[in-house]
Amino acid sequence: MLEETGGMLKITSMATSVKGLLLVPAVFLIVSQCSKVAVGSPPFSAMFVFGDSLVDNGNNNNLITFAKSNYMPYGIDFYQGPTGRFCNGRTIIDFLGEILGIPYLPAYESVGTIENALQGVNYASAAGGILIQTGQFLVSNFQSTMSQLRKQMDGKNMSQYLAKSIVIMVIGSNDYINNYLIPTLYPTQYYYTPDEYAKFLIDQYSNHILTLYNEGLRKFLLAAIGPLGCIPNQLAKGLAPPGNCVSFVNEMVKTFNALLRSLVDWLNSNYQEAIFLYGNTYYIIEDILNDPSTYGFDVTDQGCCGIGRNQGQLTCLPLSIPCMKRNEYVFWDAFHPTESVNAILAKRAYAGPPSDCHPINLQKMAQI
Repeated sequence: MLEETGGMLKITSMATSVKGLLLVPAVFLIVSQCSKVAVGSPPFSAMFVFGDSLVDNGNNNNLITFAKSNYMPYGIDFYQGPTGRFCNGRTIIDFLGEILGIPYLPAYESVGTIENALQGVNYASAAGGILIQTGQFLVSNFQSTMSQLRKQMDGKNMSQYLAKSIVIMVIGSNDYINNYLIPTLYPTQYYYTPDEYAKFLIDQYSNHILTLYNEGLRKFLLAAIGPLGCIPNQLAKGLAPPGNCVSFVNEMVKTFNALLRSLVDWLNSNYQEAIFLYGNTYYIIEDILNDPSTYGFDVTDQGCCGIGRNQGQLTCLPLSIPCMKRNEYVFWDAFHPTESVNAILAKRAYAGPPSDCHPINLQKMAQI
C-alpha cells in the first residue's frame, strides 16, 4: 500500500504467548505444522497473485517509481535479502506457498522462461489499486502469461490446470490511502460519499474478478482491507488521540469489506462451479492489535523503521537502521506488517474458522 499516485480516479503504478526472540521459532512452527498437510502433491496446480505492495515481490524493481523496496533494510530477515518485498522478511504469499507446497513465486517482471511460470506468478505491484487502469494492467499481464502457456498445453489440460489453480487478490488499500484520503490532491471525496465510493470500488473489483474467471480460473481468495486507521501512516497525521486508531478511516474500510463479503456470497451463489473465499484480514489484525501480548507483540503503534511521528511519515529510507526486536512489532514500516504478522495471517487464512476465512478456509478449499 504505497506511495505513488496520479490521475483523478486511479492509482498510477505498473499495475498499478511468547515474546521477543521466542516468537521466531513460533513463526516457523506455524508454517511447519500447516505444511504437514502439503506433503506429497500440492493441492493447487499453481498460485496467481494480484495486489499491491502487501504482496509485491519485486515487480517494481526496474520501474521508474518511488514505490520500491529493493534495498536494505527491506529483506533484512529474508534469506535472499532485499528483493522488492515491502517487509523485513516473508510476505503472506510466501507463507501460504510454504503451507501449500508451492515454491516462492517469480515476479511477473522477472519470470524469464514460461516454464518458470508453471506453478504460478506474482503480478502484484506496489501502489497498485482496484481502479480502472491499474486493475486492467494486472489482468492483461496474466493474459499474456496464459497465451504463452496455451502454446504448450492442449485445451483440456489447460482447463484442468486453471480450474485447479488458486487466485489470491490483496488489493484496495491504495484506493483509500493514495486517493480518497488525500482530498487536497484527488477530488474523489467530492464526487462520492464513503458508501458510494466503496460500492464504486466493488463494482470495478467484480469486473476484474470475472475477467479472471472467464479465463478459466475457479478458486479465489479475496482479502479484506486491513484496519487502515491503525497503521503508522494514518496515526502520524494526529487525527486520533494517543492509543487510538483513526476511527473514520476504519469505518470507510469496514463499509468496503462488508460489500466485499457480500460479493463473495453472490459469486458463490451465481458461479457454483467456482469457489470464492473472503479472507478477513481486518478482523485478524484487529484481533492482534486488541491483544498483542498473546501473539508476542509489544509495539502496535509505530513502524520498526521509518521517520517522523509513529515512524509513519515515510517508508524505510535506504540503509537506515531498523528496530532490533522486529518480532515484537506489528508494523514493519509506515504501511506494512512485519513477517511475524504475515505468518499469523497465512496460518489463519489456511486453517482458521469462518470468522477468519468465509465461508470455508483454504485447507477445506484444497480438499475440493
